[in-house]
Amino acid sequence: MAKASPRHRWGIPPWKIDFDPPELPLPDAVDVAIVGAGFSGLSAAAWLRFLSPQTSVAVFESFRIGSGASGRTGGLVLSETAAGSLPGLGDVLAGLSEILGKLQVDCDLLLPGAWEVLRDERKAFDKPSGQPVAHSPIHWSDSGDLHVISEVQGGSLDPGKLVSGLGRAAHRLGSRIFEHHPVSGIDWTSEPQLHVPGGKVRAKKVLLATSALSLDLSGLAERAQPRLTLAASTAPLTDQQVSAIGMSERKPLYTIDLPYLWARLCTDNAIVWGAGLVSPPDSGDLLDIHIDAPEPSRMFSSLERRVHGLHSALASAQFTHRWGGPISFRESWRPTFSRHPKNQNTLVLGTYAGHGVALSVYLGAWAAEVLTGYRDLPKWGALGNGD
Repeated sequence: MAKASPRHRWGIPPWKIDFDPPELPLPDAVDVAIVGAGFSGLSAAAWLRFLSPQTSVAVFESFRIGSGASGRTGGLVLSETAAGSLPGLGDVLAGLSEILGKLQVDCDLLLPGAWEVLRDERKAFDKPSGQPVAHSPIHWSDSGDLHVISEVQGGSLDPGKLVSGLGRAAHRLGSRIFEHHPVSGIDWTSEPQLHVPGGKVRAKKVLLATSALSLDLSGLAERAQPRLTLAASTAPLTDQQVSAIGMSERKPLYTIDLPYLWARLCTDNAIVWGAGLVSPPDSGDLLDIHIDAPEPSRMFSSLERRVHGLHSALASAQFTHRWGGPISFRESWRPTFSRHPKNQNTLVLGTYAGHGVALSVYLGAWAAEVLTGYRDLPKWGALGNGD
């Protein structure tokens, strides 16, 4: 029996994905097959056709575009990987802006910076990575006085608009997107053959951009740990409330000590809050998690109580959405950007460890450049590096 869509188990985020790819006949063969229609897969599909219009591209998605992490992220944009800045990574935020500009994607991208936050009398579990802030704009109460200590590059965007925009760009440029077409297996011949509903599709090259939802297929089952992140959104606050809590500069924030907390202000003054990870059940399948189950429910209740207690201006904030999103990470906290161990013409991209909003689009375009021969893979993304 087919599993329920993530939409029904993981809640519905406040973002809207308003692009529906047209139904098309299944090809027998393509130049490049992409598995996964999230930020990485759609970015790669659009960039491939932007660079090489003669290259045939097909994208296969188990559910709908953005059903995984991409449509369920909080939209907090950061400039580095979870492992920090890696050799040769380049300027992720400048690259993101350039890619979105060339692909004509509008997703409410704002890059005012982001705040790193620490509690009084607590030790940071990570060193501040930005410029020191002399006077904190916020003073909240959360197991101590929560205040800004540094500022890093970053910002926010609308994940629904980003998924929709990348999908439209990929389609407009000539990539074919097949929703509800899970890849159940791959024959690792010289030209891999993907098993999809309706038959097999042969591809000269393949990009696996499924991350936490298909670790076996991507060769990451023994190398990556899947989790479900949780987020909740308030109803829009008034400008006076936003000013009172110190978020008028519209900079997202995250703590660098425990208990972890992150937040970002949306264009309508709603605030998205996040904290905590849910481990997969004994099956190891994140699709078996329901956010109404006891553990996630307790975590949501705890998060909402924390938010109400942060500041008097938040005490009456109404929560309107609860949802979860899948992420995966390696012990090294580095992204995976590597050739598949079973086929040198297949790339594996993922394990962003919660830092994938900007990085996934940036590396998706980089993957397109590798597949078209314009660029090499980075050494830090290889499977086995610090797993």
